[in-house]
Amino acid sequence: MDYVLTEHARKRCIKRKIRLEWISAAVAHPARTENDEEDPALVHALLAVPERGFSVLRVIYKETADPVVVVTAYFDDGATDL
Repeated sequence: MDYVLTEHARKRCIKRKIRLEWISAAVAHPARTENDEEDPALVHALLAVPERGFSVLRVIYKETADPVVVVTAYFDDGATDL
């Protein structure tokens, strides 16, 4: 799936050392998706990343855009049920 990063997402990925291939994998083949509680246009894609000890990467993106727009991404310590 094609996507673009917002400037915020790009900066956060650099700061958090999140690789673009992990973002791509999460958006294209998430282990689970969740609806955003505040914005119905946003989707949360969750994926365990083996290179990070199977930490769960949460990628939040706007699915109504073409290509989808990644708003932010972070490792979610609270998500362990994948």
